[in-house]
Amino acid sequence: SYYARNQWNVVVRNPPHLAALIPWEGGSDRYRDSSYHGGILSQFQEIWSRHQVVNVQYGRGEKARKNPNTGESVAGPITLTDEELAANRANAYEELKEHPLDDEWHRERSADLTKITIPFLTCANWGGQGIHPRGNFNGFIEAPAKQKWLEAHGDSHWSLFSSAYGLELQKSFFDYFLKGIDNGWDKTPPVMLNIRHPGEKFVLRYEKEWPLARTRWTKFYLDPANTALSPDPIAQEARVTYEALGNGVTFWLPKLEKETEITGPMAAKLFVSTSTRDADLFLIVRVFDPDGKELTFMGSTDPNTPIANGWLRASHRRLDPNKTTFCRPYHPHDRVEPPTPGGIYECDVEIVTSCIVVPAGWQVALTVRGKDYEYEGEVSEFGKKFHYATRGT
Repeated sequence: SYYARNQWNVVVRNPPHLAALIPWEGGSDRYRDSSYHGGILSQFQEIWSRHQVVNVQYGRGEKARKNPNTGESVAGPITLTDEELAANRANAYEELKEHPLDDEWHRERSADLTKITIPFLTCANWGGQGIHPRGNFNGFIEAPAKQKWLEAHGDSHWSLFSSAYGLELQKSFFDYFLKGIDNGWDKTPPVMLNIRHPGEKFVLRYEKEWPLARTRWTKFYLDPANTALSPDPIAQEARVTYEALGNGVTFWLPKLEKETEITGPMAAKLFVSTSTRDADLFLIVRVFDPDGKELTFMGSTDPNTPIANGWLRASHRRLDPNKTTFCRPYHPHDRVEPPTPGGIYECDVEIVTSCIVVPAGWQVALTVRGKDYEYEGEVSEFGKKFHYATRGT
């Protein structure tokens, strides 16, 4: 299937290896990667099901689209009633809503990365933060396979998979491990990053490890009084208030004095108080040019995707100390602990790994809000017609 193809490319052949794996924009954690972002239900599967399950379900027959080469229905020769079709399929989105915590249902549908020992090439999309890249990066870090490679790229979910770039990458990997062709793949550096620049520009760069060893891990402190990101801790306690369903609050870095690259995982620590029974935190890392125009990219499923996103429902703020690192908070999502209105709660938010080279004179900003990000600029004709487009989310 289309979905399975993009998640797991597994080919089993004769020696030298019995199997090799290419998760191309894949997910490994059913709960965190795509279903419940920070404990917040994602509606993507509701949309996905309509377009990529219902439209091609066997039995739609004459009601389905026709293969342009054969003239035959893409959903088989039999035409069933809508009632019969509904009875023949699972409602994936409704099933998802029945499991709001990370229970056994989600674990059964998730990969056990510790068992992946065969050679693999994991390919991530910088702009797929609501669905795929988290699984690719975590797979590379956590799987114990001795022969593993990480690649990251941009553009849409489908384009590079079938492009000359993608096909050459996949064939080179499989030729070496499954056909025994000595094509030099074993000399390929373990990390291949297409570094993002404004203007949908990507520059391929090879690295030795992930995260990058030369990363200068940098802290910025929220300055509520000036809605700024400060390199130094703020001396006085301060707060800023925003409406839960409004545009939130944006904290700004000064204009950059020199070109700066941001590549790798990110996280934020917030101290939150709410007047409601819970609080949903939507964090967006954003970049603006000198004229104040926001920089977005064609993401895996949306033509105006921001640089990075993070999410957390305040009642899911509990951390797993064994899996949390300084650059990736990890929440067990095994219970609900509602905040008391007026109380102050420490919330650590994972921001999905990303990459951008920000030119001098541009600004980086962090927006905190209580609802999904929405791109406020002009949307292209493709964006207006594309069935997944949601102004950047």
